[in-house]
Amino acid sequence: MTNSDTETQQDQDIEFDNPDFYINRELSNFAFNQRVLAQALDERHPILERLKFLLIFSSNLDEFFEIRVAGLMQSIQFERETTGSDGMHPQEVLREISERCHQTVEQQYEILNDILIPALADEDIHFLRRSHWSKEINEWVEAYIEKEVMPIVSPIGIDPAHPFPRLVNKSLNFILELDGKDAFGRDLNYAIVPAPRTLPRLIKLPDGMGEGHNFIFLSSMIHAFADKLFPGMKVRGCYQFRITRNADLDVDVEGIADLARALRGELHSRRFGTAVRLEVADNCPKELTDFLLKEVGLTEDELYRVNGPVNLKRLMRVPSIVNRPDLLDPPFTPQIPKGLSRKDNIFDAISSKEFLLLHPFESFTPVIQLLRQAAKDPGVLAIKQTLYRTGTNSSIVEALIDAAKSGKEVTAVVELRARFDEEENLELASKLQEAGAVVVYGVVGFKTHSKMMLIVRREGDKLVRYVHLGTGNYHSGNARLYTDYSYLTADKKVGEDVHHLFQQLTGMGKTERMNKLLHAPFTLKRQILKMIEGEIAAHQAGKEAHIILKCNGLTEPKVIQALYKASSAGVPIDLVIRGMCCLRPGIPGVSDTIKVKSIVGRFLEHTRVYYFANSESKVYCASADLMERNLNHRVETCFPLESSKLAQRIVQELLYYVNDGAQGWKLNSDGTYEQLQDVDSIPAQTQLLTTLSS
Repeated sequence: MTNSDTETQQDQDIEFDNPDFYINRELSNFAFNQRVLAQALDERHPILERLKFLLIFSSNLDEFFEIRVAGLMQSIQFERETTGSDGMHPQEVLREISERCHQTVEQQYEILNDILIPALADEDIHFLRRSHWSKEINEWVEAYIEKEVMPIVSPIGIDPAHPFPRLVNKSLNFILELDGKDAFGRDLNYAIVPAPRTLPRLIKLPDGMGEGHNFIFLSSMIHAFADKLFPGMKVRGCYQFRITRNADLDVDVEGIADLARALRGELHSRRFGTAVRLEVADNCPKELTDFLLKEVGLTEDELYRVNGPVNLKRLMRVPSIVNRPDLLDPPFTPQIPKGLSRKDNIFDAISSKEFLLLHPFESFTPVIQLLRQAAKDPGVLAIKQTLYRTGTNSSIVEALIDAAKSGKEVTAVVELRARFDEEENLELASKLQEAGAVVVYGVVGFKTHSKMMLIVRREGDKLVRYVHLGTGNYHSGNARLYTDYSYLTADKKVGEDVHHLFQQLTGMGKTERMNKLLHAPFTLKRQILKMIEGEIAAHQAGKEAHIILKCNGLTEPKVIQALYKASSAGVPIDLVIRGMCCLRPGIPGVSDTIKVKSIVGRFLEHTRVYYFANSESKVYCASADLMERNLNHRVETCFPLESSKLAQRIVQELLYYVNDGAQGWKLNSDGTYEQLQDVDSIPAQTQLLTTLSS
């Protein structure tokens, strides 16, 4: 596969390279995080769910700095080194990001301290500040410090022999201001104390030590007894801080002989990448923050003062520790369609009809069960599967290992460059190879983002192909948290297409014509543009026309241009875009007929669905978002739902989202989002829970 074979060459005439488009693309990513944070204020959610939203925002913001901000800072540095200037676009975006992030981080801690912590206290869940410790608690904390912290902590005095230490990305650290001389007569002013990574950041006090559930942060403990770390010296101040670093792996895939080995080498460096953000306690003196900024190479613009723990994600353990289901969303049991239970022969079921599952409302178990049955079935000869994210201790990987050990021909296309899952993917690749599976790493320069499984089974005197295609990953944990479609079929033409795709990924040769599937980077974008043109022609001919697109991001310039053209022609367009969206709706003469909505609810919206009222196959599900990287630089699959029953079902489910006035956010023409709070509207996810899990 070469660039000349793909659709990337069709983009040379795009004129979207201007500051506004560039800035909108980057800031729309941050805007989604703001919508997540807003859920922490929404009293319609139970209190522990609101806490979760706050923590998800914190985690998302970390990744935003590690990847998006780090990339912008890297671009500026590159421009300085090559042209002597900062680069207009990245510099403008960084200034805007800095302003928005500082405001939002301040809001984040106000929500935590002024709203959530008091509300949790009303439910007897307490986070105790040092000023609220009783004598009994103080003695318990001191004993904990002596037993659990002192034996493993390593204070570092700052002097010529001990320069500023190399601190791990996002690790909790303390800077201390000292008076006095140490045992060697050295007059130390500053010291750094890295919090041991093996210790929990949030400690629950023993039952009976106060009413309800009582928690203390490790940072509070170290603050309270910092003097124990420096006997004979006076601790004038102790302040927590955290450094966020560039976590994007820099691997030149074109110039290496062994991708797996190169990635293993880069994983360690991720912990010590270039600093991009410094968080410090809000009471830290300027003298100390100036010292820290100088040591990590940052400016005041990258300094964030916080009124609370620097890593709020550590609070994610609280719901499981307190065990208060009444403070969480009510549980539900995902349904398993008839014919796909563990006692059924799934091959017989799929032979008789195709299945469409919408996770998490419908269970992911049939997908795992299909693979497990295939591993044991004597008629199964071969299994091929793409693996992007599967998680640790994956049932999918274990089933593939069992299949390989039982003599099946198992081929796994493992995408090692799935961001933040590289280490897990390297491990699972090794496990599969040890079991006898053939492991390949896709195509150099193109991430394999397709979600597909192919099982070849001998039935009598013929070979039958069974296929799973999905919009999400083969990760059973994500299948309980993300909305995604799974399609199970024995359709002969779909099976041939998936077979050709695997041949393309594992071998070499020209692209073969597909029967039904669309795939990036070859036909997917071209066909989407063609179907948009089809809606324009239908509308101009007086026929009903309608476009509904649901995905996680819309940034691809040609697709945006085509949608503007369709809107100018009068075609009604509904877009449900969870995250980044560079299209602007409601612009007179350009996008009057376009409505854009983002849904933020109990589950992370992850399905990619395209509906064109006049297309030959009206409904498509895909692994691809409508972004440059997906359509031009990744291997993606898009499959039609030709069954009228399944297509009608998906359209109805799309309309739930289009009409959601409860959990929806409306995108305005100026790029701002407006939260919809229609009290009479039933959230789309609630309707799906009712219809699919009842």
